[in-house]
Amino acid sequence: MAEAIETNVEAPGGGSAARTDPSRHEPVEVRHGVPAGTMGSLVASWSERLALPLLWLVVSLVFTFLPATGAHFATLATFGSIFGAGAVTVVLTLGLIVPALGGDYDLSVAYNLTLSSILLAELNVNLHVNIAVAAVIVVAVGAIAGVANAIVSVKFKVDPFIATLGTGTVMAGITLWVSHSATISGISVGLSNIVVTDRWIGLPIEFYFALGVALVMAFVLAYLPAGRKLKYVGLQRDVARLTGVAVGRVRTTAFIASGVLSAVAGIMYAGNAGAADPSSGVSLLLPAFAAAFLGSTTILPGQFNPLGALVAVYFLGTGITGLELLGASSYIQDLFYGGALIIAVIVSGVVRRKRNATKEQV
Repeated sequence: MAEAIETNVEAPGGGSAARTDPSRHEPVEVRHGVPAGTMGSLVASWSERLALPLLWLVVSLVFTFLPATGAHFATLATFGSIFGAGAVTVVLTLGLIVPALGGDYDLSVAYNLTLSSILLAELNVNLHVNIAVAAVIVVAVGAIAGVANAIVSVKFKVDPFIATLGTGTVMAGITLWVSHSATISGISVGLSNIVVTDRWIGLPIEFYFALGVALVMAFVLAYLPAGRKLKYVGLQRDVARLTGVAVGRVRTTAFIASGVLSAVAGIMYAGNAGAADPSSGVSLLLPAFAAAFLGSTTILPGQFNPLGALVAVYFLGTGITGLELLGASSYIQDLFYGGALIIAVIVSGVVRRKRNATKEQV
């Protein structure tokens, strides 16, 4: 009679779980329903991870060779615009997914961005504060906003969805108060030069900054204890607490990081326009959520991840740019982002249920 042997099955976090297989004499690791190490396993794994980047490439090629868009789409200026315009959304999305990895949704990120851009303009234009000093002050205010979110959500145990919606609304009121409900223009050209004008290989510096932030964040989440604790808290908060993880501290740090990144995105947003509008930045909340959830379906499927968010932002930006070149009206952005968010939530839910089902079968 064949002896029962342990077979490894990939768990939701990318690890392995064990089950017995009485029909085999050697341990067999199973991934994506087929034995690990086989061509089928590798194809299944990488096709899931790279589906969105490949789709992005296909969409780019379609708009490149489509007669109605090719002449305008396949230019360095267009790609520079896509990568530059998306940089603010990338940083804002990264700010959103930090607390999301810990199980908390921060709805105040776009309000924080708008407040930050207005504060920067007020300090630099009306109070004549040096742009670098103004930027430091704005980042500090963003961190304070993160602390406020943490106090309400962690200390007083208010649902983060409600808490951050409330703090975001307060930020919106402060923004209108500081700006007197008017656009503040005349921000130092030095900021605009760094953010938009200066380029390397045809792409604005802000793109490389956003890419750098995503890479650093991916490294922290994958290799440093702080990143691993954050993901652990998001997956199993009660278990993490029982194993000695300071759950409250981890969540508070995540909210502060979100506030800082939102403030940085606000500085970039002001630099892009050379001015600050008290209301337009809030419109970035939907693109950030769409990119966060769509990004969770790629690179590391089933979890929020920085590189997936980066790809998602530029996939969405490429699609919208191509459609606008085809003559689509401005409302296409809301349709595209809203549809992408719905689809992404459905897909990420399917992936999560699939992985949970695999775990339960073990």
